[in-house]
Amino acid sequence: MLKHLSAFALTCAMALPAAATDLDNLTDAEREAFRAEVRSYLVENPEVLMEAFAVLEQRQAEAEVERDAMAVAANANALFASAFDVVLGNPEGDITVVEFMDYRCGFCRRAHPEVLDLVELDGNIRLVVKEFPILGEQSVLASRFAIATRVALGDEAYFEIFDAMMTMRGDMTQPALMALAEGLGLDSAAIVASLDDPLVRQTIDYNRALGERLQISGTPTFVFGDQMVRGYVPLDGMLEIVAMLRDDAQ
Repeated sequence: MLKHLSAFALTCAMALPAAATDLDNLTDAEREAFRAEVRSYLVENPEVLMEAFAVLEQRQAEAEVERDAMAVAANANALFASAFDVVLGNPEGDITVVEFMDYRCGFCRRAHPEVLDLVELDGNIRLVVKEFPILGEQSVLASRFAIATRVALGDEAYFEIFDAMMTMRGDMTQPALMALAEGLGLDSAAIVASLDDPLVRQTIDYNRALGERLQISGTPTFVFGDQMVRGYVPLDGMLEIVAMLRDDAQ
């Protein structure tokens, strides 16, 4: 609030004639008169303060979008073409959607069926999954298990375990994950044997470093084309973003 008030006071000062804006050289009486005038104006016109806050917030939001777009452009190869990630949906799709996810994240779980619906309904979405465990040891183990599944058994098996873990209930312990894999007909012993494969740790470290560069601190975080969207997005919202990206590309 104080930061906003300071910004507003500066705006008021900038609106005054040049001779009256040398605040450092005002006498005590002039400075007191200036403060009184500003206070009187705000008391009589409180809506102006709300308008100023709204403009400030809008400008901050626009600046954040611009910063995110620049960060996406600077990290495009790591986002869209990393060998560490599995590509789902249409590999030749005209729109790439990147999701930073954590298996223990409630909003990731909520978004999961809607992301899959987007891929199925659209048919031209290239979905890149970024393993981004940030919610504790079970999150890390779950990501390690998923990546180890890919290392041991391939991309198709990875999708099976990825999908199953997104709907799994209970603690994500190694025995529970092995039982889940066995229930899918996957070789859990082969997966466990790959948990310490260097590619497993490298994938997680790579995505964490990328997340740090993009200032990602929560999941899910999506990148739609050149737009970063932080937090859960319902299916209707994702469809709107995709349609807008296609319109902009024409």
